[in-house]
Order: sequence, then structure tokens, then C-alpha cells
Amino acid sequence: MVTSKRLTPDIRQVVLDTEDARSLAEFYRELLGLHYRAGDEPPTDGSPDVNGGDWVTLLDPASSWRYAFQQVAHLPEPTWPEGPRPQMMHLDFAVDTVAELAEQHERALGLGARVLQDRSTDAEEPLYVYADPAGHPFCIFVRTSP
Repeated sequence: MVTSKRLTPDIRQVVLDTEDARSLAEFYRELLGLHYRAGDEPPTDGSPDVNGGDWVTLLDPASSWRYAFQQVAHLPEPTWPEGPRPQMMHLDFAVDTVAELAEQHERALGLGARVLQDRSTDAEEPLYVYADPAGHPFCIFVRTSP
């Protein structure tokens, strides 16, 4: 069997640094419907985390996407959209309709996100910009055709 060599690397995962890897992983697990990688599940019997929660990986059952959360001692929150600590990157998530955007907005707030910008009534690209519980900006917007 002949295999073709890739000319570029493929993405393995997106990693977010955070002061509380377990809590941030749980936020995104709930928001995106992700699953823990085997061995990264939180303990259910009250025992301490096997890995201390220093590195937690979530898998997307609908794709090959992986999200990892790395514990760091201190991480200043970005001052988006401007200020002394700019965001270094952010995640964009999409839904199909304005009604779904409203539904996901309520879910995100209920899970601990806070609104940084509300463009939900924008005629061309309705969206919200949020900060997750660790302060990382992310967007949920209505998918438009390419």
C-alpha cells in the first residue's frame, strides 16, 4: 500500500492556558458538547485528580477537533478589544440561525461566559463576543455562506 506524504502538518489540538484547567475544560465541555479524553475525566468518588488537572483534553465526537487546557500559575486576562494585554488568539463558533444564536447566548451566559460585545442585531453577521471564565475571548456567530 502506497501512502502519500502530506506537504503540511495538520492541527492536533487547540490549547488554552488557564489558572484552572479543570474548570475551563468543564465550561467548554458543556458549551460545545465535548467529551473527556480517556483518563482525563474528573474523579467522581471525591479522590484527587490523577494528573492534578494540570492538562485536560476534550474531544469533539462530531469531528477530529481536540481542545486541551493547560494549567499555568498566573495568566493575566486579555483587555479586549484594546489595552495593555491584547488577545493572542480567539475561538470562533457558528450556528445556523439567529434563533440558535439567541439560544446559545443564554447557554453561554448560564455557563459563566460574559459578553464583551453584542452584535446580535447586525444584519450581515449577527454575533456575540464573550470572555470565557478565564477571560479568553471567543465568538458565536450566525454562519453565512462562504
